[in-house]
Amino acid sequence: MTAFAARLLYLLAAALGRLPWPWLDRLGAGMARLWRRLDAREARVARRNLALAWPQLDAAARDALLRAILRTTACQALETLRLWTRPQADNLALIRSAHGTALLDQALARGRGVIVAAPHYGNWELLNQWLAARTPLAILYRPPESAIGEAFLQRVRADDGGRVAQVRADGPAVRQLLKRLQHGGVVGILPDQQPKAGEGAFVPFFGLPALTMTLLPRLAARTGATVLLAYCERQPPVRGAAPAFALHLEAAPAEVAAADPAVGARALNAAIERIAHRDPAQYQWTYKRYTLRPPDSGEANPYRDLERH
Repeated sequence: MTAFAARLLYLLAAALGRLPWPWLDRLGAGMARLWRRLDAREARVARRNLALAWPQLDAAARDALLRAILRTTACQALETLRLWTRPQADNLALIRSAHGTALLDQALARGRGVIVAAPHYGNWELLNQWLAARTPLAILYRPPESAIGEAFLQRVRADDGGRVAQVRADGPAVRQLLKRLQHGGVVGILPDQQPKAGEGAFVPFFGLPALTMTLLPRLAARTGATVLLAYCERQPPVRGAAPAFALHLEAAPAEVAAADPAVGARALNAAIERIAHRDPAQYQWTYKRYTLRPPDSGEANPYRDLERH
């Protein structure tokens, strides 16, 4: 039953993905307007995150950024359905420029392993496909609560050549990633997902303490792997045309591999902040990044009052 339902989801995604790009763009704009009109979860969470992370913005500037975030988020959701269900060669043609790719070649040549830290900025699914076209890799992911949802993700993220290994973020994950890095392999990690309580460190993120993963810094410190920041940044749109992206690879700060994982997590967050500042509308502000608060801080979950029963 799970496999059948996942296949139905795939067929629906494939049908949406076949719509012309201008249609997907208009549909995304309509979704964003509907989210605002209904004050949907995406609008409520993004609005609260902007209040927390961008308190310096006045009401007009914050509302303008919220509109841009919701439009980008909706368009990216539809865009990703297309990326998941169309030929990889067609998808990679959307990348019109690439910067820093020599860093990946050099890191692979070193043979010490590569950790690709991919923040939720731009389109990270397109980045995954670009990486898979260059080298085998393992991507760490947090499985959705639904078995159907996980079966769907396993299907759409699989590649024909078997070059992408999807590793669940649970107990055995550390051993799997460590082994791959020790053999000179490549590991992709989304570093700005909130880990479980006790599995990270509270360090600043946009001025607020945020529970941040220490897995990436620990892997880097233990293996000596090269850490690269990577993102596919959406370029200014051209009316009626397919979206275009610029791919960026950058060396991570050396502190990311510090012996103290908290120091590494702090450096990682600072690097992600810098990327998000390039175009704040392209960052995933619809994610509840600050739900867990530092122990004994007395702070409540800042999203609790947003829940609707």
